Amino acid sequence: MSNQTSLRVADLPQNAPTPFEIRPDAQELDVLKNELSLLRLRKLSFVGEVRAHGKRDWALSGKLGATVIQPCVVTLTPVTTRIDIPVTRMFLSDWTNPDEEEFEIPEGDESEPLGTEIVLTEVMSEALALALPQYPRKEGAELEQAGFTEPGKQAITDEDVKPFAGLAGLRDALKKDE
Repeated sequence: MSNQTSLRVADLPQNAPTPFEIRPDAQELDVLKNELSLLRLRKLSFVGEVRAHGKRDWALSGKLGATVIQPCVVTLTPVTTRIDIPVTRMFLSDWTNPDEEEFEIPEGDESEPLGTEIVLTEVMSEALALALPQYPRKEGAELEQAGFTEPGKQAITDEDVKPFAGLAGLRDALKKDE
């Protein structure tokens, strides 16, 4: 099993898969933790294989595992999440960039251009970044209402700014008049 962080495509065998296993050391974990704005990153592993797909393309399949600690979006207290996900990528030799400046990538499209190397650490970092909870929340944490205004004035509440909040009361008042 290879513990290389990148694989040179020219050296990959066409007729057998090339297994890999990446377990970053403490220094590499620290760099990735800072890049992803995490409080802590533990037990990161990326294990899988790269195999030929047709004559010139390559398929990567693997499993990413990690324990991440992020600040809660409400309380800023640490929230621990265990991530265990499958990772697949298709590296295509005939990749063409879209002509449009802005384009939408279809959901589930895991294809990438094939270069001279398949950089496993980049695939691992990208997969981890995509798997992170966007809004980690400590269990039971609720966002409380906050009111801000000038001194001496009454703060506007969430209920005050709802466009139809007063209609029910108006409807009920009109029904009483009937």
